[in-house]
Amino acid sequence: MRLYRTTRARTTCVLAAALASATVLAACSSSSTTAGGTGRGGSGSGSGTAAALPQQYGSVPLASADTGKSGTISVGALTSAEPTWIFPVIPSANGSVYDQYQFIQESWRFLYVTFNGAHPEVNPALSIANTPVWSNNDQTVTFTIKPEYKWNDGKPVTSADALFFYYEVKAALKENPANWSQYVPGLGIPDEVKSVSAPDASTVVMNLTKPVNPQWFLENGLSLMLPMPVHAWAKASANGPVLDPSVPANAKKIWDFMSAQSKQVSTYASNPLWQVVDGPYTLSAFNATTGDYTFVPNPSYGGPHATAVSTLKVLGFASEDSEWNAVKSGALDVAEVPSADIPQMSAVTGQYNDFGYPAFGFNYLVYNFKDTTGGFNNIIGQLYIRQALAHLQDQAGIIRAFFHGAAGQAYGPVPAIPSTPFTPANALTSPYPFSVPDAISILKAHGWTVNPGGTDVCANAGSGPNQCGTGIPAGAKLAWNLIYDTTAKPTVQLAQDFVSEARQAGITVSLQSSNFNTMIQNYNDPSAPKNVNKWAMQDFGGFSINAYPTMLGIFNSTGVYNVGGYNDPQADALMNASVASSDPNAVKNEASYLTQQQPSLFQPLEDRVWVWNKKLSGPPDVFQSLTQFQLFTEEMYFTK
Repeated sequence: MRLYRTTRARTTCVLAAALASATVLAACSSSSTTAGGTGRGGSGSGSGTAAALPQQYGSVPLASADTGKSGTISVGALTSAEPTWIFPVIPSANGSVYDQYQFIQESWRFLYVTFNGAHPEVNPALSIANTPVWSNNDQTVTFTIKPEYKWNDGKPVTSADALFFYYEVKAALKENPANWSQYVPGLGIPDEVKSVSAPDASTVVMNLTKPVNPQWFLENGLSLMLPMPVHAWAKASANGPVLDPSVPANAKKIWDFMSAQSKQVSTYASNPLWQVVDGPYTLSAFNATTGDYTFVPNPSYGGPHATAVSTLKVLGFASEDSEWNAVKSGALDVAEVPSADIPQMSAVTGQYNDFGYPAFGFNYLVYNFKDTTGGFNNIIGQLYIRQALAHLQDQAGIIRAFFHGAAGQAYGPVPAIPSTPFTPANALTSPYPFSVPDAISILKAHGWTVNPGGTDVCANAGSGPNQCGTGIPAGAKLAWNLIYDTTAKPTVQLAQDFVSEARQAGITVSLQSSNFNTMIQNYNDPSAPKNVNKWAMQDFGGFSINAYPTMLGIFNSTGVYNVGGYNDPQADALMNASVASSDPNAVKNEASYLTQQQPSLFQPLEDRVWVWNKKLSGPPDVFQSLTQFQLFTEEMYFTK
């Protein structure tokens, strides 16, 4: 899972349907009846087959028949989400999709890519490793590195490079569990790995401590690893000797050195360490002030790419408005479109193709279960409070007003769109439909004196079924703060709308503005003494999730991404079952329970809509992948 910022979406036509009943929320013109291919599977090439996706917007044309030419592909980005880390072992404070998918991945590729176009599934063509083989009652996994991949200095990518990542993860975690953003204590990599070996230059064997769910371990474990150049990076100083990272003392020295180098953001393009790559690009320029950076093609890249690979130039913008103005002027080749600008799409459709689809993941408003300010921890710990708050969110109205129809209602952590076999039944329709009267009734039934437009007060303290709940004293008030990201207009609108609806039920929520990078770097660990009582709620966006959608790491009590400190033993047990059992219902049961329990306020899942210059072409699934934060510009080309 990776953090992402909410919310930017658009489309030229709108067909947003309620996920279970297919009730049309808004009408769509005929321009969204065709999409690009549904992914090339293992072929690694081809133009794709035109096929519609459910709840898609716009269309992806088939690839141009000509071989194309190179140039410079300009991509827009917001400076509030500019890269802040470059070493592939990424700390939780830097673990966003913008650092990982749209920056680091350009130079270093993962063992397994888990998106195939807009579909959450392993993409063999883009994966550096071959399909893993399981044995020993699902306790041993063996995989091999594809021979076509090599470092741009001519050395092959080897099993030792893959294990280098593993050793550095272990060293980083020993210093601080927050040093690897994907860490789940006791589970997966590295805690469930008993031993590792490299019997030859291309083969890695992992022996685990107990049987696991192979799909989970592949999509939520092996897919997080990426080979790193042991011959260039396994050292404790710039000019020091190459060390053996399998020795823990050496791995620590390497981590200390490499992480220190990664913190020197201004040196990303000049530091020779970052010039050794196996991905499609090498970083040639980086401006930490403006957020601009440039990648030039790596001629040694062994993965799928256009005949003539273009330079990738990312341009930073201080606001969505300034980026949208650049799109309207034709100054960008590829850009994500703000939701607020959907009504203006007719101004750019002559020059740009467009396609939108929800990212596989969820948006949410986070509750801080450890904030003792005003007894908020005890208040939000009550299920009835979270149910009442869910009743205060008008998802259908939000979609119409703020996303202009380019979003779908979403009620839990596992969405119905993009399609997955793991969506539970109670996430298809709202278990807590919008109703301020219902929210008020719930509060009154639990001992609160409700003051619409004012602030509710606990009148019947105690732990009984008709009382406020354990730890909530008489006179306690339903009043707290909400920190929100101001860089995306819909996030601001969502926060303001929630405050307005809550006010009608006598809940006073005070707004405090911030931005994405500040929030994930300062408020993503509520157990930290400096942060624990600074926020009750926050809205930074949400998470992209892996193809096997367990919430382990996000909502389990020890999860690195458990931003709000949610702690539920039954939820922990269900999440643990999801990774230990091959039963496909295990992860559905987990998602169903979390949807019912509402550990956060789940928000509509917006389409992430992108436009690209009509002079650009390539396999259709490459453009579909944009909606999942995957930037595969090496497969795009300019038509002649």
